[in-house]
Amino acid sequence: MPPLPLTWHWQPFGAAALLLEVHGPEQEANRAVLALAAQLSAAPPLGMLAAVPAISSLLITFDPLVATHEQLQAQIEPLCATFGPAPAAPLRIHELPVAYGGTDGPDLVAVAQALGMTPQAVITLHSGQLYRVMMLGFAPGFPYLGPLPAALHLPRRATPRSAVPPGAVAIAAGLTGIYPTSLPGGWHLIGRTPSILFDPHADPPARLAPGDGVRFLVARRGIREN
Repeated sequence: MPPLPLTWHWQPFGAAALLLEVHGPEQEANRAVLALAAQLSAAPPLGMLAAVPAISSLLITFDPLVATHEQLQAQIEPLCATFGPAPAAPLRIHELPVAYGGTDGPDLVAVAQALGMTPQAVITLHSGQLYRVMMLGFAPGFPYLGPLPAALHLPRRATPRSAVPPGAVAIAAGLTGIYPTSLPGGWHLIGRTPSILFDPHADPPARLAPGDGVRFLVARRGIREN
């Protein structure tokens, strides 16, 4: 069966940006957004400053002294019918160790109970996937990873935490993510990785990029607190 067609919706986003929303199956829409962002970054249209991908939308910023919303859209819109989506398999894969449960994953037992599974089954299912970085957002370096297996789908916590430690691996709303620094958050914490995801002094500062793949490796021992 051929993939369902995607539809593209344009709208001005302030005086110097365009928001392009892609409607269709989430994974196909995300691959299309990533591919278009890469193409525009490699060959920017006249006036474009940046193309920032989200899960199913693309924010395109531009210099209003060089181009208008209409002029930029006219340059980009023909590309939407001609370019191919990003590869189904990520080209760059990161393997990140994770200590699941205990103080590293304080919500693991509650998650397992809510899903009608054992904690070990949650670990096996969560660590057995190759995830795509669908976008970075919420905070610098925070990756939204998917697709999460349907058996692990849970809504966000009813009461968010005021502080989640860096490296916390969490799930919520059909996605999994990693907190790059200490942040408030309402996702369910099932593990923790020692991998550093964001360093403002590095180039680039974020270790992961949209379109990358992530595989979690089960660590035998928990993470020591510094």
